Amino acid sequence: MTIATILQGKGDAVTTIAADASVADALALLAEHRIGAVPVMRDDAVAGIFSERDVIHCLAAHGAGGLQRPVADAMTAPAITVERDHAVLGALSLMTQRRIRHLPVVEDDRLVGLVSIGDLVKYRIDRIEADAAAMRDYIQSA
Repeated sequence: MTIATILQGKGDAVTTIAADASVADALALLAEHRIGAVPVMRDDAVAGIFSERDVIHCLAAHGAGGLQRPVADAMTAPAITVERDHAVLGALSLMTQRRIRHLPVVEDDRLVGLVSIGDLVKYRIDRIEADAAAMRDYIQSA
């Protein structure tokens, strides 16, 4: 299965922030939408990703004054991205290896979605449960 399957289920709406917005603005956006990360955009392209971890690093490095810095100074860049046709298991492996929890989905260098490790794990669990149910039904009907 591919990332496109995940996006079909969750939709392709993505909250983003501009690279020149402040870290404080990004924090407000994360809190408002109850999300852990947001793609950072520059000229309609994903420039990086800003996450809760980036907030911690920014505050540790710059103190409270870090809240006024541009997101571009605090984001993780370049963003690791996938395309719609990327395999779900490959994306899970990539996230595990790189120790990240969010992957922007791009197509022709344009953002078309965002998947989290939770989205991918939920999909895998649902598939495993469906396969187990099918196996039980097969065994019971034999």
